[in-house]
Amino acid sequence: METADLLKVLYIVAIVAEAMTAALAAGRREMDWVGVCLLGSVTALGGGSVRDVLLGRHPLSWVQHPEYLLITCGAALATIMVARYMRHLRYVFLFLDAVGLVVFTVIGCNVAMSLDMPVVVVIAAGMITGCVGGVLRDVLCADVPLLFRAELYGTVSIVTGGLYMAGKALDLPHDPLTIGVMAFGLGMRMLALRFGWRMPKFVYTETIH
Repeated sequence: METADLLKVLYIVAIVAEAMTAALAAGRREMDWVGVCLLGSVTALGGGSVRDVLLGRHPLSWVQHPEYLLITCGAALATIMVARYMRHLRYVFLFLDAVGLVVFTVIGCNVAMSLDMPVVVVIAAGMITGCVGGVLRDVLCADVPLLFRAELYGTVSIVTGGLYMAGKALDLPHDPLTIGVMAFGLGMRMLALRFGWRMPKFVYTETIH
């Protein structure tokens, strides 16, 4: 399978997984079925949409490919039917979430590169694609976004995007570079979950009044 085809397959798997985890978050907030669908779609497609808006890229991915909306809404609704069994698949979804993070990051970098953006913008576009959907989900659920906590999440996206751009600068072969970078980012995220690796926290309790 060509790397481009592999990315497409992994993208579909990732948006399905993101929509299903968002549906569970909607269930914890006792949202109706419309809310479940909206939260699932926003989570799965929101990062790419924000990226495209910021980069002035049109049409948005889900406008160009409306089947993505059908896929994410369908996955969210299917979650309602199988929610009682989802706790047994927790580690599967953690893995798929990590896959989604690195896949979205690489896709976001490729989109920015196709627009001839500077390296720092390319890496930022990758992180936005990988992380902002989850931020939107958490904000809509009135939670502190995972991106802003001490977990290695945004950091994994930045490292993945940085390594990808470094490989491009060194003119490494595209397919091995893409697969290698995604494997590294996936491994980094899973190891962070396994061993509890975290970024340092900033704690400030004094008042300035």
